[in-house]
Amino acid sequence: MKDVKKNHRPVFVLSSIAMAVLTVVSQAHAEDVQRVEVTGSSIKRLASEASLPVTMVTGEELEKRGMTTLADLMMSLPESSSLAPSNAGSGTNINLRGLGVNRTLVLLNGRRLANEAIADGYANLDVIPMSAIARVEILRDGASSIYGSDAIGGVVNFITKRTVVGNSVSAQYVKPQQSGGGDEQRLSATVGVGDLQKDGWNLYATVDAHRRSRLLASDRADLSTTEILTSIGRAPTLGSGGYAMPANFTTATNKTAANPYYASGCQGPYTIQGAKNTCILNAAYYGTALYGNEQVTFYAKGTKKFTDDHILTVDYMRGQEYILGTKNPTTSLAANGVSALLPSTSKWYPGGSGGVPAVAGLKGEPLTVTWSVADLAEAVTKDVQVNQRVSVNDEGRIGNWDYKLGFVYGNSQRDNYYESGYVNGPGLLTGLANGTLNPFGLQDAAGKAYLKSISVDGALNRHSISTYTGVDLTASTELMTLAGGPLTLALGTDFHRDTTEDTKTDITSLVTYAASGPSHGQGARNVAAAYAEMEIPVTKELNFNLAVRDDHFSDFGNTINPKASFRYQPMKNLMFRGSANTGFRAPTLFDRYGYRVAGANTTTAAKWDDPVQCPGGTPGVAGTGKALPGLVASAVCNVALPRQTGSNADLIPEKSRGFTLGVVTEPVQNLTVSADYWHIEMKDMLANLPEQVYFLNPTKYADLFVRNPDGSLAYIKNITMNLGGQKASGIDLGLAYSIPKTAVGNFKFELNGTYLTQFDNQLEKDSAYISNIGRFGVASNGTTSSLPIITFRWKHTLTMSWSQGNWTSQLTQNYNTGYHDQNLVAAEYFRDIEPYQVWNWTASYRGFKNLTLSAGITNLANARPPITNHSGYTYGYLSSAASPIGRAFNARMTYNF
Repeated sequence: MKDVKKNHRPVFVLSSIAMAVLTVVSQAHAEDVQRVEVTGSSIKRLASEASLPVTMVTGEELEKRGMTTLADLMMSLPESSSLAPSNAGSGTNINLRGLGVNRTLVLLNGRRLANEAIADGYANLDVIPMSAIARVEILRDGASSIYGSDAIGGVVNFITKRTVVGNSVSAQYVKPQQSGGGDEQRLSATVGVGDLQKDGWNLYATVDAHRRSRLLASDRADLSTTEILTSIGRAPTLGSGGYAMPANFTTATNKTAANPYYASGCQGPYTIQGAKNTCILNAAYYGTALYGNEQVTFYAKGTKKFTDDHILTVDYMRGQEYILGTKNPTTSLAANGVSALLPSTSKWYPGGSGGVPAVAGLKGEPLTVTWSVADLAEAVTKDVQVNQRVSVNDEGRIGNWDYKLGFVYGNSQRDNYYESGYVNGPGLLTGLANGTLNPFGLQDAAGKAYLKSISVDGALNRHSISTYTGVDLTASTELMTLAGGPLTLALGTDFHRDTTEDTKTDITSLVTYAASGPSHGQGARNVAAAYAEMEIPVTKELNFNLAVRDDHFSDFGNTINPKASFRYQPMKNLMFRGSANTGFRAPTLFDRYGYRVAGANTTTAAKWDDPVQCPGGTPGVAGTGKALPGLVASAVCNVALPRQTGSNADLIPEKSRGFTLGVVTEPVQNLTVSADYWHIEMKDMLANLPEQVYFLNPTKYADLFVRNPDGSLAYIKNITMNLGGQKASGIDLGLAYSIPKTAVGNFKFELNGTYLTQFDNQLEKDSAYISNIGRFGVASNGTTSSLPIITFRWKHTLTMSWSQGNWTSQLTQNYNTGYHDQNLVAAEYFRDIEPYQVWNWTASYRGFKNLTLSAGITNLANARPPITNHSGYTYGYLSSAASPIGRAFNARMTYNF
């Protein structure tokens, strides 16, 4: 296959380097005389004085880009390696630098939220109300000694509007050009009373609702055609046996699977012909390209100004979200040692009175059927999350000291329900054995009634709660005056308690298809911290900032982590900056104290060959092995294998160190250029081994394939472990250019990009480091998705803005370089994934009284998601990094009154 990267190199040059010469942004050029607290420091200073690299995106900018969710922002940030939200139900999270969502600290107004309730290691951004956001500040500088030493990848601080006066309503609608689902609606309303300066108080509240409909895989069948999948070595017809409708079957004496409807083409649309006289599920009919979800968030904030130096703020946030996750239809999985047997007495036996075609060679022996119950349609779970937080902040001045005293309590609850398509597993087997259920076709009236009688739809299968309670106090004062300004000292302390409780209910033991079981885990941790920070303006040109944090964990003891930064500005249009820090991250409460089960509790995300019972194939390539004599190929080859996940009591904390070094310059008027080099190293990294690692080297990891006495696979041990190290580094580039005002309006160009120079992983301590840049490597960093992280060599966001009177318009490009595909298939299918770029356009008009109208087009050029042969991507395209929706139109209206 042609080298895609070489073919697209001119596009990359035009898209990034040439445009970078003409464009890009920087906040450093803006004049701001107000002293503010910048994310990453407890000391107030001029925003333009910041020595740490901080990216800021305003709430207005979110609207200009046509964004409807915070997931849109997280996916577009060049410094983020976030994956698209999946059907897993955890919602939206952010992964700065690709180091893992557990290593990115998320704050709301400088304080933590309760984490997502199951993993308890990261915040679900979907619970944060977009209508209340004034700006988002992204600290791109490793661990922060101010907020917590666990912020190894960086800090994302969502800052709400300080006050709101007046009322407004806003409505937004997004409609994909192509038919099917994926449409979005957003409605928000805000009420604000009281002028803080005149009345001494302000109170406002906002409610924000968002809904997106499910996009079926069949809605975008053109992305996963048989021709496309065949061209990358993943022809669907290569599959053999497995769970299907009509069911495949074997007998006690003949382990080769067969199907009575194979000769007639199987039964569409549920199945298609597979290999070796079997039918397989039709992936083009089942599956979800984009999940359906609903979010409703509420935020209220009250501010009381006692004096110019004393302000009290109380705010409350409640975010609720539900996500509908889908799986293939329920299957006739063996339960309690009993297989799914169809006796010859059943009228549905091939050649019987039910009309199922006869199969030559059958002599009335019982059939073991692998049946997918098409009558139940897809199995759907409903994942409901409710996250609440109340925060009290008292800021004032006592003597020469500015102080900030705060309290925060957060509660996150997550419940998962069997929404539809789930039944009692043993009951399903009973229905086969007594002849009520037909595994070779849709059910008659008796079969439908029986399925209804064993339904467990609506049952709660998992209940999880995490809480965060904290108090903090920070005080700062000017000690003396140096040549460059006041020497400022800040001292702080905080104490917080985290708790988690996670229960899988008893119903899970009956729903065998879900591959789960009853379990319970709970844990708690107290963390007490003291920190100090000093701002040292040696001269007007040279400034140092030193900070240190001492954390005491109730289960891991003390850790001290320093941080130092500098800012040197030898001339007005040139500034140098840099920082160095260390970090410490304890295992999450889930990783250390979560559920533990004796056997398998799930299955692998991709299909694999059992290396012992289906040997002889190409390592890591499912379907190339051969089942041992007497074994059913569809049970041990090219199949999702049993897997054990859960906590690990032997985990130890991971540690990090990192530094940044950058320059900001204004070579010509109105053009600002910034470049920051960053480097982070970690050891004892907490993560799960990636699935493919087990199968690429099964001999090395043989002890993690836990087997039953008869040699069959009990489960693959895939719990959280302390792996080796990780090294990541790169260059953040920023460019901004504003054209002097013209007769046709004001123009501004802005580029922000990240170029990776290193992203190396070490699977075990002291083993070799393996690069993951621009390829599917062995990186695993504890993310919630089973899909691999994506480490593009270069990624950027380019914006071109225009304004004239009441009109504004913006064109945005999100771009990333190509990628080496997984390429575990035959050599003739080795390929590169193409570079990917999406253009979005929006325009707004404010000429009507109190009314703002906006419209735009997302994915202006209707770019298709890049194709991949990675075995983890069911539909053959890079769904974790590119949207399948295609071109979409959006409209927004805001009315103020």
